[in-house]
Amino acid sequence: MKKNEWVEKINQLRKEMNAVILAHYYQEGDVQDIADYVGDSLELSRKAAAIDADVIVFAGVHFMAETAKILNPAKKVLLPDLQAGCSLADSCPAEEFRKFRLQYPDHVAVTYINCSAEVKALSDWVCTSANAVKVIQSIPEDKKILFAPDKNLGDYLIRQTGREMVLWDGVCVVHEAFSLEKLVELVKAYPSARIIAHPESDPILLKIAHFVGSTSAMLKYVQEDSRQIYIVGTEEGILHQMQKFAPEKTLIPVPAVEDNTCACSQCAYMKLNTLEKLYQCMIKGGPEINLDPALIEKALIPIQKMLSLP
Repeated sequence: MKKNEWVEKINQLRKEMNAVILAHYYQEGDVQDIADYVGDSLELSRKAAAIDADVIVFAGVHFMAETAKILNPAKKVLLPDLQAGCSLADSCPAEEFRKFRLQYPDHVAVTYINCSAEVKALSDWVCTSANAVKVIQSIPEDKKILFAPDKNLGDYLIRQTGREMVLWDGVCVVHEAFSLEKLVELVKAYPSARIIAHPESDPILLKIAHFVGSTSAMLKYVQEDSRQIYIVGTEEGILHQMQKFAPEKTLIPVPAVEDNTCACSQCAYMKLNTLEKLYQCMIKGGPEINLDPALIEKALIPIQKMLSLP
């Protein structure tokens, strides 16, 4: 079936089901284009909390769809492909995190939203890269903090806030895969380019970047900055929206270490979702995200604390 046929069928189903489609910036361009809302984890969390629809179709990865279900327990939440996981979430199993917390009973536990519902339920706060600094700064200075699961984001937060934190040893394989050697070659080829990077990236990349921020912050920076060439250190899906909002600018993804295809760093999990899978999950009413009500109740508390921040 051709792209326009998939789009037509999805649009028809969306009306019949009273469904809303959420898509993360790292999805394929075609999936982003058909979504009602495209955003980063914080933006999509806020949308999920305020949605007036019977069905949420989440074109993202598993922890994102879980978050949507936690915020909308009475709604049906669909994920086009249940295999769309997250290396960062996988690096922090709930039982191991429980043991980790027990080692630091007097610490406030802050977890990055890239974790399972079970880990969220064991946390005091949830944050995204867009509001992580604000979350850390909201915690009284006499309180000790542990941060999971992304050690690179945690290291960045320590440097930004001056707070000492115990860090879980986890990373995102996409943001760890950037080749600094290839980046140097790009800088030589484009000496006027500005390097922008996501705080999940290796600390070395963050130190040389001209701008560090969440996906939404990077998008805004490219739109508002006066320069013309940008070397982008995050998953390549964000370039689709960047090019839409700044069509006159040159955008170059930081290459991955092992990269023989697209000269960029891709999340294999994010790319599992396609227009066809989107249609199939809507026509079949599944895969559906189901969580235990008791788990939802516990996991909702740290998420609501995050969303309550101005």
